[in-house]
Amino acid sequence: MDTITRLDLSEKIRDKFGFTTTDAYKMVEIIFDEIRQSLINKEEVKITGFGSFKILTKSARIGRNPKTGIPAIISARKVVSFHPSNDFRNIVAKD
Repeated sequence: MDTITRLDLSEKIRDKFGFTTTDAYKMVEIIFDEIRQSLINKEEVKITGFGSFKILTKSARIGRNPKTGIPAIISARKVVSFHPSNDFRNIVAKD
């Protein structure tokens, strides 16, 4: 399975819109920086036709080591949650 990278995204922008490689890469970086900063500021990020990102706070809990089965404490933490939009789900479901 292939992985798409920031460089891949910037090359697609460059090819589609005729920007320089440097400018296209900067655009990708700006987009990711804006998403990251919004999440840091506790804002939900909604991208129409794609999905929503938000920060969730998970409480501490007891889990198990999968190898040994010994109980272990999983500390409280914040995680990024992504929920795809219905449009995005429908497009992916067609494949």
